Amino acid sequence: MDRIPILRMGDYLLVTIQVDMHDQLAMTLQDDLTTAVQRTGAKGVLIDISALEMVDSFIGRMIANLSRMARILDARTMVVGMRPAVAITLVELGMSLRGVRTALNVERAMEMLQVASANGHAAMGEGTDDRRPD
Repeated sequence: MDRIPILRMGDYLLVTIQVDMHDQLAMTLQDDLTTAVQRTGAKGVLIDISALEMVDSFIGRMIANLSRMARILDARTMVVGMRPAVAITLVELGMSLRGVRTALNVERAMEMLQVASANGHAAMGEGTDDRRPD
């Protein structure tokens, strides 16, 4: 069975999506990622989509769902490596990816996550009210 690797980098997890996603792979990734966040106590998750040339509504929903799941487990999510064409496609599909933070590269995302951790997540524009929808 195919799996997307999840690498630990200190207090953070790095997920690099380099293959076309299908329903079963997305479900496996959700299970693997939530288990890894819980097991490691990760403070953040970086989802690298730089290898994806195209993102459809399925991938957009999957990224948003992964972010919400990680947030419930007290880990913040950053999506890195989004190509301009991918951003244009997401906007054209009407997908805002609400609650998903982005950075141009892994280094910048790590900086943002570290600052957010030090400032109680306020640096990522997140409040302390857990009732606020994503």
